[in-house]
Formats: sequence, C-alpha cells, structure tokens
Amino acid sequence: MNYKTIEGSAEARFIEKKSEFIGYIRHTATEKEALDFIAEIRAMHRKATHNCYAYILRENNLSRHSDDGEPGGTAGVPIYEVLRKEGLTDITCVVTRYFGGVLLGAGGLVRAYTKGAKIACDAAVTLDMRTAAQLELRLDYTWYGKIGKTLGSYDVRVQNEDFGADVTITLFIPAENEDVFRTELTDICGGSISVQKLGETEYNFSKNDEI
Repeated sequence: MNYKTIEGSAEARFIEKKSEFIGYIRHTATEKEALDFIAEIRAMHRKATHNCYAYILRENNLSRHSDDGEPGGTAGVPIYEVLRKEGLTDITCVVTRYFGGVLLGAGGLVRAYTKGAKIACDAAVTLDMRTAAQLELRLDYTWYGKIGKTLGSYDVRVQNEDFGADVTITLFIPAENEDVFRTELTDICGGSISVQKLGETEYNFSKNDEI
C-alpha cells in the first residue's frame, strides 16, 4: 500500500490579533498513539484556551477531529481538511490557542486553525511510503553506464554499489514498476545481467531520501 505521512514530529507558531496559535504534528500509527500525543500537548498547555485536533489513521481507516470548545466547525474540521488535502495519513495534528483578548469571528477562526495546521505540515519531513521490491543486479562493467538512465526512469533508489569482478547493485524500486523494469534491463543487457529479488518492504521514496 502506498501512502504519505511524516517523519517524527514538528511544530510552528504564529500570532493572530494577539492570540497565539501553535501547531503540532506527529506521525501516529495507531489511535492510542494519536490520543497519547493529544494528551501530551494538553498537559504541556494546561493554561491554553483551546487544544483542537484532528487525526487520520490507516488503522481501521479512522479519522477524528475536535473543536475543543471553539464554535462548531471552526477548528477541528479545518485542521482535518489540511491533513486531507496534504494527502497525509498516520498523522495527528493539534493546534493550541492562547486567547489574546480579541475575538476573531468564525471566519477568522477557520483561517487561523487552517494556518496553524498548514505551517505545522510545512515544518515536517514528508515521507512517500510505497511497497518496494529490493533487487540485486549483477552485471559486467560494460553495461554499467548504459543502465544508469534506466534506473532513473523507474524511480529507483540505489542502496549500495559494489565494484568487484562484476558490478553488484542493490536497489529499491516501487513494486508496481518491477516487472517492466526487469523487462527493460533484459532488453538492454540481454543475458549479461542477473536480477535477484531479495524481498519486499515499505520504503520511503521521498526526494530527500534518495541515496
């Protein structure tokens, strides 16, 4: 299964008409992890006016949100919509508000909680998780340069290269690309390349994860 989430946690804050908003976001794989994170933020900000949240999980295809005392639909739903539009899952976001004495109105609250969630998302490291095949290629040096462009065409991530009697390349490739990738390698190298599948795993194909 392919999905998008974040690594670890992140936070960001801003001031809107004297109210301070702090957006927190964390990778949470289960509802228990989500609820524990919400409880952690609430404990950290016991004096805050509101700790509004939303979470989206692959576990049981579950999602929840809360306005935590703000007018209905002005906090939890906007936070949830940011997570949904960002395409994130296994994620929990809490936006804490310290009231500054100036009312924002319903529209202002929606904009503020949307911004709180969005800047938290922007501060996080995004992970593009996909089911990946781990392959080991063995080939003669004469073919090494010729397959370089092919590796780039299939969103391959090279894990290791060993230059011994032959070139051995260990790599990850999105599982859906494996068959056509094997076919093209055979077309290029004929019988001069060995392709062995080492297994399948979840792998982060984010650009910042390239080796």
